[in-house]
Amino acid sequence: MKILVTGGTGYIGSHTIVDLLENGFEVVSVDNFHNSRPTTLDGIEAITGVRVKNYEVDLADRAATLAMFDKEKFDGAIHFAAYKLVGESVDKPLEYYRNNTNSLLNVIEGLRLQGSSNLVFSSSCSVYGNADELPVTEATPRKVAESPYALTKQMGEDMISDYCKAVPDFKAVLLRYFNPAGAHESGKIGEDPSNPATSLVPVITQTAAGKRGGMKVFGTDYNTRDGSCVRDYIHVQDLAHAHTLALRYVMGGKGTKNPSLFNLGIGEGLTVLEAINAFEKVSGTKLNYELGPRRAGDVIAVYADRSLATKELGWEPARGVEEIMRTAWAWELGS
Repeated sequence: MKILVTGGTGYIGSHTIVDLLENGFEVVSVDNFHNSRPTTLDGIEAITGVRVKNYEVDLADRAATLAMFDKEKFDGAIHFAAYKLVGESVDKPLEYYRNNTNSLLNVIEGLRLQGSSNLVFSSSCSVYGNADELPVTEATPRKVAESPYALTKQMGEDMISDYCKAVPDFKAVLLRYFNPAGAHESGKIGEDPSNPATSLVPVITQTAAGKRGGMKVFGTDYNTRDGSCVRDYIHVQDLAHAHTLALRYVMGGKGTKNPSLFNLGIGEGLTVLEAINAFEKVSGTKLNYELGPRRAGDVIAVYADRSLATKELGWEPARGVEEIMRTAWAWELGS
């Protein structure tokens, strides 16, 4: 089975490629390295022994995307490729709408033209906004998006849902996942954006390694245990394996809904300050951080009820916050 992974040299995409290869799939990547590095392909090869083909294509470019589909026949696709920085999306909304919606449209069209019908979509817990009840389940209503990034994920889900209604033979799974963190246990791939990192865990490790002079905690007056935001951190290898399970699920014709929808998270909320404390405990390193005002686009708290993914996909996360911090720190020290 040949699978297209868009954003294949990105953080989650690269770990998912490794998991797919280890589970017997053939993989082709497409990534224009907007926020990733070509050297990630070397790391994937070092882990798996397979040199994955990558097409350096901007998926928002319809002609270039369809030309790539003319060269390859896929049995399914996992779509990661998207701009993903919440704060940047607030400053550059049109860029996010243009890139994230057009790239998804072009991938769906490419699959349609070659008769492929299996798609796993990388969505986000950001679609829930500031949820009224926690933990969130798949039945939790989506709230008004807190950022253009979150709105593009809501729009992507709606685009896929509408297409599945119009073309019932097209099967899809929407994965709403929470905060991926950590690195591959081999230390050969990890979170390595070509643009400055904004996700909490790499900011923590870069600060501890002296690559940043310090870091800021955005918001200390939220209605949470210590005033900082609450998030559900999930190890990237656990998250990657969920994509392999979701692909098998959709290709096996399972599920009564189309598209199927699953939350992916550990199911426990951790505040920003608790995450910092967990890192300091694992690494033995004190962080230089300061407390600052809230950041535009951030929700107060969100964490998952993952019971449906466990029931339907057989997915069980195996790693906790200490393993997240340990592998992220090992990756930072080795990169």
